[in-house]
Amino acid sequence: MISEEQIDTPERGPMQHVRIAHLAAPVFRALGNGDLAAANAMSPVPLSAYFAGPEWRGVWQMRSKQVEQDPASAAWVTGVIWDERQQVAVGRAGYHGPPDSSGMVEIGYAVDPAYRRRGYARAALEALLQRAAREPQVRTVRVTISPDNVASYQLASQYGFTEVGEQWDDEDGLEIIYEVDAQRR
Repeated sequence: MISEEQIDTPERGPMQHVRIAHLAAPVFRALGNGDLAAANAMSPVPLSAYFAGPEWRGVWQMRSKQVEQDPASAAWVTGVIWDERQQVAVGRAGYHGPPDSSGMVEIGYAVDPAYRRRGYARAALEALLQRAAREPQVRTVRVTISPDNVASYQLASQYGFTEVGEQWDDEDGLEIIYEVDAQRR
């Protein structure tokens, strides 16, 4: 069984009841091809058209290749942020892969624009941090944020992430690297 992270968090009013539903290689492949019908036929939760749209297609293609090469990574990589109360997929979140040899995991999350500013990014971040804290092999959690993404920086800084450097990402451009001790929470 593929693991799922779950969190309830107060943010802007009612509690968000969120879990991260992990996906299998065929779902990644279908989303990477923009085939929403095929993805929904295999996904553990129903997905909206935004998931198969052009903005996220590159992520799904990358995860498809990754999981095909390393099937065990499916339990770590990008999944679906699922709102338990509303029964709706609101975004994607996960790690870039299993912990590396130094015990570092990098997280990523994105919320469908139709569901932003409702606490879903916070709920996903908390779920990922809680899982990292439970995993004995994880020592450090990393997030990389574009310098102009003020909202993501403000969120990460509330959880103790501190700047440790910067990098150039061919897809996203300049990113600032932030890390926090996984056991800090």
